[in-house]
Amino acid sequence: MCGIVGLFLKNKELEPKLGSMLTTMLATMCERGPDSAGFAVYGAPEAGKAKITLQSPNPDTDFAGLADAVSKVICAPAKLVVKSTHAVLTVPSSKADEARAAVRANHPAIRVMSQGEEIEIYKEVGYPTEVSKRFDLEHMAGTHAIAHTRMATESAVTTMGAHPFSTGPDQCLVHNGSLSNHNSLRRELKRDGMTFETENDTEVAAAYLSWRMKQGMNLGEALEKSLDDLDGFFTFVVGTKDGFGVIRDPIACKPAVMAETDDYVAFGSEYRALANLPNIDKARVWEPEPSTVYFWERKH
Repeated sequence: MCGIVGLFLKNKELEPKLGSMLTTMLATMCERGPDSAGFAVYGAPEAGKAKITLQSPNPDTDFAGLADAVSKVICAPAKLVVKSTHAVLTVPSSKADEARAAVRANHPAIRVMSQGEEIEIYKEVGYPTEVSKRFDLEHMAGTHAIAHTRMATESAVTTMGAHPFSTGPDQCLVHNGSLSNHNSLRRELKRDGMTFETENDTEVAAAYLSWRMKQGMNLGEALEKSLDDLDGFFTFVVGTKDGFGVIRDPIACKPAVMAETDDYVAFGSEYRALANLPNIDKARVWEPEPSTVYFWERKH
């Protein structure tokens, strides 16, 4: 079944409240996905720095001394902030790929959740409200965020199988539905250099969009193209460094509702996810149309 919530802030004054607003939205989707949960938050970047979000089943041992070890390999300062089973490794932007490679080569038990200037992804097995408390989502600030509650139907209940999936810098995707051509598409993307961590069809969808954006498309164009290339039924909510997008397949059998005010754009699998947002009574509320791309972008 799964539940999705997303929030894109247009009013900077709301940015300190992003986490608390998303926490309330996520709590309404627990029974739609009690197996696991996750969220991606886009926060203020640190000039010249990149963030790599990591996860470990043994954080006490795997994260001990990691910053110093990476710093020696990349010959640049590295900082590590641990949150439960996750940690955010901050390095100079020019060293991000090198740092990620160093983690993969020397610390195989550690998994990479995301990489970018703004994005942080946290996800774990467990009841959604407990997952959000575990990583203190309520106190996170930022410009936009996406969260997902999962009821696994086609793959195992694991940390890596939880959403969101990130397959490109500052990119993430959550999905409600099922793709019928993900295996053939996975093979095609692998031939073009894309890599995969799981058998989840949602990771294929995320990689597909990253692949299209590497070809020069923006998020809106990549979502539009997905209607031609992806088979199945799906609702995607996608984030990039500057953008927030939504698309449903031509049948649009999965529930979805959106709301927009001068202050924000919000998405929920059900209206109750939006009911406690500020001034929701004055918002434009609608069900996103099938085969229609909805895309918002931050203005700098």
